[in-house]
Order: sequence, then C-alpha cells, then structure tokens
Amino acid sequence: MAIAPMFFLNYVKHFGMEVKMRKEFEKVTPESVGIPSGAVMELLDELESGFTEPHGLMIMRHGKLCAQGWWAPYAPGIVHGQQSHTKTYAATAVGIAYTEGILSLEERIIDIFPEEAPKTPSENLQKLRVKDVLCMGCGMKKMPEPSVHWIRDFLAVPVEDEPGTTYMYNSVGSTLLGAIVRKKTGLGLHDYLKPRLFDKIGIDAERLCWAHMPDGMEVGGGGLFATTEDNLRLMKLYADGGVWDGERILSEEYVKLAVSLQNESATESEVNPEAYDNFVGYGYQIWMCRPEGVYRADGAMGQFTIVDPGRDLILAITENASGAHWAQRSLDVIWAFFEKIKEESLPEDPEASGRLARRMASLSLANPVFQPESPMKEKISGREYRVTEGELCFYENGMLLHMAGMPALPTAESIRFQFEKGGAVLHYVEKGQKKQLAIAMDGSRRENSLSNGVISRALVSGRFAGEAEFEMTMRWVETCGARTYRFILREDGGLLIRTVGSSMANGGEIVIRAAAV
Repeated sequence: MAIAPMFFLNYVKHFGMEVKMRKEFEKVTPESVGIPSGAVMELLDELESGFTEPHGLMIMRHGKLCAQGWWAPYAPGIVHGQQSHTKTYAATAVGIAYTEGILSLEERIIDIFPEEAPKTPSENLQKLRVKDVLCMGCGMKKMPEPSVHWIRDFLAVPVEDEPGTTYMYNSVGSTLLGAIVRKKTGLGLHDYLKPRLFDKIGIDAERLCWAHMPDGMEVGGGGLFATTEDNLRLMKLYADGGVWDGERILSEEYVKLAVSLQNESATESEVNPEAYDNFVGYGYQIWMCRPEGVYRADGAMGQFTIVDPGRDLILAITENASGAHWAQRSLDVIWAFFEKIKEESLPEDPEASGRLARRMASLSLANPVFQPESPMKEKISGREYRVTEGELCFYENGMLLHMAGMPALPTAESIRFQFEKGGAVLHYVEKGQKKQLAIAMDGSRRENSLSNGVISRALVSGRFAGEAEFEMTMRWVETCGARTYRFILREDGGLLIRTVGSSMANGGEIVIRAAAV
C-alpha cells in the first residue's frame, strides 16, 4: 500500500514560460515490492555494527522507493562528497554528447586535443580513443600531477601498453572526459549537464558543488558533491536504458556499453587486494559486480549506487567506510541483503513496516560525549597560544585539494579558548585576520561556515577528555570525514596538539606544538 502519492512529470505555465516540475518517486512499503521489512532492518543492523559510518541510504524497487533514511547530522538535502562516483557523471556527459552526435567513441584523443598533444606522438598515443579513456584502458602506468597544463601533461605520459588492452585506474583520464565535452561544446561539465541531465531527471543543479582543476575544468575524476538521491536518479537513468519519462537522454547503445564489461580489471587485486568486487570488470566509468548482471557507480569510502537489473532494484548509499577493506564489507552485506529479495510482492506487514519506517525516520550517529568540566578549563580559558611547530589547519584539506591542484589552505598562527555555558569559542588568527569557531559542549554540534573553496559546513563539538586534555571534533558534513583535535596541556604551560582524521581525505596523525604567550 502506497504511503505517499505519485507525482507525475508535468508542465505548468509560470510567467509565460513552461517550467518542468521535478518528479517525486512513489513511496511504498517494502513488502509491496517483495522486500521483507525485517531484511531492511537487518541491513541497518549490519551498517550500524561499527565497520562503517553510514550517512544515507535509499532503496528502490520497480521504480518505487521502499526505504530511505539519513543518519543525523547528515540529511537528504545536504550534498555529500562523491569521490570517484563523480566519474559516472563525467562519463554520462560523454554519453549524452555521443547521443547528440557531437562526438564518436572511436575518435582519437590527439585529434580532439591537437594543441596539447606531443609533436611526435607515440604509436600507442596515436591509438588512444575516447572509448579507451572511458574504460580505464589508457595504457598508462601513472598519472600526472595537476597543473594549468594538465591536459598537455596527461598526453605526455608514456602510453606503455596498447590502449584498450590493459587496465589502470586513471582519475585524470576521467577528468579528461569532461575536457573532451568542453572542447566539443565550449561548456564545462556542470553547464553542459544542467539542461541535458540535471534538469530532466530532477537533480537540483544549483545545490551541486564541484572542485575545479587549475584551468577551471571540473574535476570529473572525483570533485563532485551531490546528494544520495542525485546518485539514485543518475543510476535509474541507466537502469531504464537511458530513457527518463519517455524521453531518451542516453542512446540505448551507449547504455549497453557503459553497464557491461569493456575492460578486465583483475589487476586491481595488486593495489586493492581486499576489494574483490573490483576484480570482475569495468564498463564506462561503471564497475561490474560479483553478483551476475549487477553494476555500480563507486566512490571511495563507500559511495555506492548499485543497480541489480534482475531484481529491478537500485540501492544508493553514502557513508564513511575507511579504506577499501571496509567499503568491500559494505558491498558484502548489501549482497547478503539482495539474496533475501525473492518475490515481486509479499503480504503487507503493518507492524514490521511501521517499525522500519519509524527507525528510518530517526536514524542518527552517536551524539558527542557530554563532558564540559575539568580543572583544565580555568588554566587555558582566555590564554593565548602561539603555534611554534607544525601546521594547525581547521579546514577540510585532503586528497581532493591535491587532485585538483588547489593551493594550500591557510593555517592558524595563534589560538585562544573562551569557555561559556554549553560551549566554547576558539579564537584564532590566520594570515593576520581574527577568526573564530563555535564549539558545542552540551552533547550537540554547532555549525560553522569554513570554506575550503568548495564546501563550507563544519559541525564542531568539544569535551574535556581528562584533567589535561580538551578534545575538539570537526565534522565536515558535506564530506565523508571528520577530524579530531586533542589539545594536551604540557607541564611548561604550552599545548601539544594531536590531530587525526576519520577519512581517506583527512587520515593520519599530525603533531603540532603551541607555546603560551
């Protein structure tokens, strides 16, 4: 039984113009589409068991949403770092350009970028085609560092193997896909996709965020921030053969190529030995999966949108699964969940589906620890500390910035804590400018705007972890990760600051020292 009405795509007149209205999906009970509510509960139990930190989950069968939820402070309208899931968006732009007749998959890359190609291209570089880049078959053994001339640098990398015959995961090649579209149309990924994809399938283009290469090109290899539902909508287009509400957006031929084996990826076992769902093949910026016929868009830390054509099922998840091993564990528990789906429909179970609906509506990560008092408070409150060793950075400053060639983010020169009821304010000086962070100490988080040039929402909480340690956690809710800062009071009155991140982008411990002024 449907619990929400179906809103069909329609057109309305507004100020004399036709405005295309976003289609909302019909929401139903799991049983009505053959999924036991208890199976979804068991999936939630697995995701909350500790191997990953789930952020958002959507399950669709037969084109109907049967379960969706977000773990607070994550929410459906907040964009989320996609990492390599971005690649599927970039490949979709190529697919649309192919469908429009703008480019051919057989075109040589040196013919598209003659100005950036070497004067005497190697035999293998001369063979490199659009379709080879799409399937990670560039024949290269390395990727160039980002620069203003990154396309020239990419084409200067030796093509050691004949294109299309070997596999190497090549994120710069994925960004080149967007550059191909830009070269052909004069439009970057965002501007090209907005009227041709985003507006048509119900993705709010104004909400999306992109990291850019030094020349302004969107980082098609991993620079998009989008929502869980955006990803589901994208992959529903593939699941439906490239057609959305009767309108063809991607050609049938392109979709068939994109979601089927185009390049063997067994060599992934050498670099990601735990990620065995990476060993079974690659399409066009889409991975094949161990269950037969299943394919997925895939971003680091477990940003998965999985299509199971045999079951007419789509599952989208955003999470922070630290490392390839734990992201593989996410896939393992999803495959086990898929095996519990056998029927087209089941008898309604109002008690089970109601219990599931209540749980999905109240998902939440653990609240910060409430520990607001310590003798340390009086010792450090209002006192200024000057950073004497190391770099104290309060921004999300991970691998994405390196991938995009973005400049190093500024660091704090000095800090000062001011404690107040229910929280604190961390005053700091950065490039001579006074700034501050609001810190919740009442078991909640306070939002701060702290832009790294792409995203800005930082939720900050703090607690005393002992008589001589104050712990502050910054969660960039538009990304996978968080960073914890441990301010440890030394015997000489200075601070030892240890920071550690909870994601690939922010991983590793950094040690900083600050002297009392």
